Amino acid sequence: MQQISFWKTWVVTGLLMAMPATVTAQEGELTLDDLFATPKLTGTTPSRPAWAPNSEHFAFSWSEPGDPGLGLWVSTSDGKEVRLSSNTASASVRDIAWTDANTIVSLRGNNLWQTSLSQGDDLQFMPVEAGAGNLSISPSGNQAAYIRNGDLWLADFPSKQNRQLTEIGIASLSSLQKGRYSRPEREIGPGIWSGPTYKWSPDGKTIAFHAVDRREMRKVPFPDYLAAETNPNEVRRSYPGDPNEIRRVGLLDVESGNIMYLDLPDPHANQVIDFNWSPGGALLVDIASDTAVERKLFVVAPGESQLREIWRGVRESRMYTSFGSTWHPDGKKVVFLSDMGDRYGLYTIDASPSRDRPQLLTDPSYDVLSAPSIAGDALFYAGNGVNPYEQHVYRLNMSGGDPEQVTRLSGRNDGYPSPDGRHLVFMHSNDTSPPELYVVSSEGGDATRVTHSPLPAFTERTWAAAEYVSFPSLVDDYTLHARILKPTNMQPGTKYPVLFGPVYSNTARNRWAGNYSLVQHLLAKKGYIIVQVDSRGSNGYGRAFREEFLLGFADQDIEDYSSAVAYMESLVYVDPDRIGIWGSSYGGTLSVYSLLMKPGLFQVGVAAAAAVDPMFFGTDDVAIVRRPQTHPEIFERKALNYAANLEDKLLFIHGIQDHVVPFKTTAVLAEELIKQGKDFDFAFAPGATHGWSRERNYNRYLFGKIIEYFDRHLAVPPE
Repeated sequence: MQQISFWKTWVVTGLLMAMPATVTAQEGELTLDDLFATPKLTGTTPSRPAWAPNSEHFAFSWSEPGDPGLGLWVSTSDGKEVRLSSNTASASVRDIAWTDANTIVSLRGNNLWQTSLSQGDDLQFMPVEAGAGNLSISPSGNQAAYIRNGDLWLADFPSKQNRQLTEIGIASLSSLQKGRYSRPEREIGPGIWSGPTYKWSPDGKTIAFHAVDRREMRKVPFPDYLAAETNPNEVRRSYPGDPNEIRRVGLLDVESGNIMYLDLPDPHANQVIDFNWSPGGALLVDIASDTAVERKLFVVAPGESQLREIWRGVRESRMYTSFGSTWHPDGKKVVFLSDMGDRYGLYTIDASPSRDRPQLLTDPSYDVLSAPSIAGDALFYAGNGVNPYEQHVYRLNMSGGDPEQVTRLSGRNDGYPSPDGRHLVFMHSNDTSPPELYVVSSEGGDATRVTHSPLPAFTERTWAAAEYVSFPSLVDDYTLHARILKPTNMQPGTKYPVLFGPVYSNTARNRWAGNYSLVQHLLAKKGYIIVQVDSRGSNGYGRAFREEFLLGFADQDIEDYSSAVAYMESLVYVDPDRIGIWGSSYGGTLSVYSLLMKPGLFQVGVAAAAAVDPMFFGTDDVAIVRRPQTHPEIFERKALNYAANLEDKLLFIHGIQDHVVPFKTTAVLAEELIKQGKDFDFAFAPGATHGWSRERNYNRYLFGKIIEYFDRHLAVPPE
């Protein structure tokens, strides 16, 4: 790839610096309290839609701006008639399923409710067991399965009786039910990070389910200091090289209760990506190794339990697993997402023992970003064919032709096609707009907006759009990409501080990112230039760029940020002496390692929930660091080995109930920094988990610490 000089490639929307100061003043100052007030500025994000079998309506849960609770909403397929269909006095709607083209069953509290479109009724229908979830209607429409405490239950509509179908669930060790790893010892459900739950066979006689057993995983204490007395609170939480969850696929005979487990290879070392039934009753099972090196597709013939492998893909350089699969409409072929080429693509292969090579269906010039979805005679999927910063939905006629772009709104678009494939509901967001539902004809045309979620206090403000730029790497021939959010009232001749963050892979994206987006806009209004970089490991730039992250955490990607700093310093309105970095999880890792590996690159860093010791990564992180037994040198890259290098301002943020990145690891690094005589700052939250930015009270408190830290050290230019 030929190196190029600094240049801007694409701008999302018009003028970024031209908003008059008078307009800004009229809006009033935006504060942290505004961002975290109740009800939230951005309102309620609508749920994914559920289509009626005849494709004439779709349903979703949502609440209008300022309204508490989640109601059941129903729209016509063209989005022109949308109405609230649930009793406003009922509990919030959790799960939605159609029994026929006229009737919706929804889970609210500990009851099923039945909603009739033709009669306009919304009635409490029958009770279910407390804690029910993952509702799924049988093909006959007369029963619903659900999961409670790790077991499958059946709600029979005619008798209004509940029956337990399995006895698999074993309660969690943890006495504090929060955090990623506070999961049952054994359950029917997804794995800790991914996996299916259960699916009915087409004839309704069998349910395929995903059983996860964690009893061989390590027991790790995560002390609960908020209990009456300190509680060790053990959870199952293994490290790289340890035994992982045991993941199995079972076939349950609904009538008899008998279970047949499929003989999948190495269930302790392979994750179940998904399974799907064909119209004729064959079962497709998709698995991948925890290291991501190996991927296999199996088929189980109707009425049998013998696995037949139809495809295997092996590549030692692969990291992580962005996969998915389903049946071709003819029920004889399989469509699956794979990274066999330079870009992720959808392939088809015969499910018979023909041993044909997979055939590429999609455009090889861009990445497919979602599992395939078949509707009518068409294949729908998400991809970044417009540019790396956007995600659109595409449609491919299975009888032939080229893929067609269905969505046109600039930003991120996730699609849900109607069963007949004629309409597409999609969730859309961009730099300035939170997620909303839209619907469009799959043949193209203008989209109709279905929901309007934000409060007036949000819509009445002006939110700056981002600018997208490209610049060369300073260490190799790659071209790097970044997203820049600028203050709206920048003044000529003034130099502004720059904040990189939240840093992570796949961040140079035109999308709304929840609390992170709100905080970015607040910082921009305070006078900071916000930058996010697609460092190596990101999608959209080819397989080689993505896979350079393997065994390279906090290494070459830090060089990407060094190149980005050089680009920003070349701009006349940037103050090179006021540049900071912040992020959470791996973004926190990047922040602290950047300060330790390249002192002076950033003057200030905030490392939230930072993974600083690979020995304490999770078992699924073997996809990026492999195992200590095979790659011991990678596990010597502990941040404390570089503690003596700290020269810049550093703030640690960590939740004590963070199961993903144990608080212990930051405490050990802090101890070493103290021994080295280094000055740094620390903000902890006693009950916060790894997802601290989404937790009530902790989000306001910790974001406040981040902003105050940058204001203290970067807001005022040096004398």
